[in-house]
Amino acid sequence: MAATSPATTSADSLPEARRDLAPLLVAPVLMVAALPLVGSLPTWVTLTVAGLAMGMMIFVIASGLTLVFGLMDVLNFGHGAFIAVGAYLAMTMLVPLAGWVQADSLWLNLAALALAVAAAGIGTGVLGFAFERVIVMPVYGEHLKQILVTMGGLIVAEQAIHAVWGGDQKAMPLPQALRGAVVFGDVAVEKFRLLAVAVGLLVFAGMQLVLNRTKIGLLIRAGVENGEMVEALGYRIRRLFVGVFVAGSALAGLGGTLWALYRETLTAAIGGEVMVLVFIVIIIGGLGSVGGCFLGALVVALAANYVGYLAPKIALVSNILIMAAILMWRPQGLYLVARR
Repeated sequence: MAATSPATTSADSLPEARRDLAPLLVAPVLMVAALPLVGSLPTWVTLTVAGLAMGMMIFVIASGLTLVFGLMDVLNFGHGAFIAVGAYLAMTMLVPLAGWVQADSLWLNLAALALAVAAAGIGTGVLGFAFERVIVMPVYGEHLKQILVTMGGLIVAEQAIHAVWGGDQKAMPLPQALRGAVVFGDVAVEKFRLLAVAVGLLVFAGMQLVLNRTKIGLLIRAGVENGEMVEALGYRIRRLFVGVFVAGSALAGLGGTLWALYRETLTAAIGGEVMVLVFIVIIIGGLGSVGGCFLGALVVALAANYVGYLAPKIALVSNILIMAAILMWRPQGLYLVARR
């Protein structure tokens, strides 16, 4: 008999990694289960698209924070400050671009939004760098102090917004070409919601590409699982921390802009209002998991829209009920990366 080479034997004996597909079924099962309850197919499609749009916006906001917690072990309750500041910076940028916003040209409308999003992302990225250096860095590893100082940072940011932009509610109207809905037979889908879905998918695809196909992404994923090992290999993980924090802050600014346009109104408390949903999504998705965060955002948003239509009285607690049900099924969340 021919002798089997050691290399062949060892390669054949390696077990194949099993993919956990169960979490991927949660959102589709929820959609299918809601169809007979809603009854009307056009209404179900409208609610589903609205849920997808809402979920994408929540994901954009939460994705940066889940990486910050997974990599840096930082409980940043001040993340809402970046959401609010980003939305206000975008609103300020849109003021001199009113002609583009009110034009009937889709390209001018998108150009105005692109400049507004750029202003929000750059501004909140710079704010995030200062926030990490001044407020977060002195309390690494101390969760109680992190909660206190980041909450204090959120309060200071809200008061600064009052001082700069005023405390009254601001209008954040949609650009002219993005108002109204696209009609497909008996189904009407709002144009902005389609844009929000597209932006969310692009952000998710970009994050997956960076995390899985680049060296920086490899270091981030390794740092989430074992930061000490990354440091032992000679990489300066502190610089990586700062970069992730800045990127997460910029994503919060982008998400805040989308959220303000979604609501078409803007107040200084917008960041604090959405943070409850953000933390629910991070807990459901699993600490440090971008994919889990994406799935969790979709499940939370879809459930909120379906329950809000079927039983408005329990709409406010639907997210808590969904979180409780998922944690009873999978206490670690849909996909756990960071073990704390």
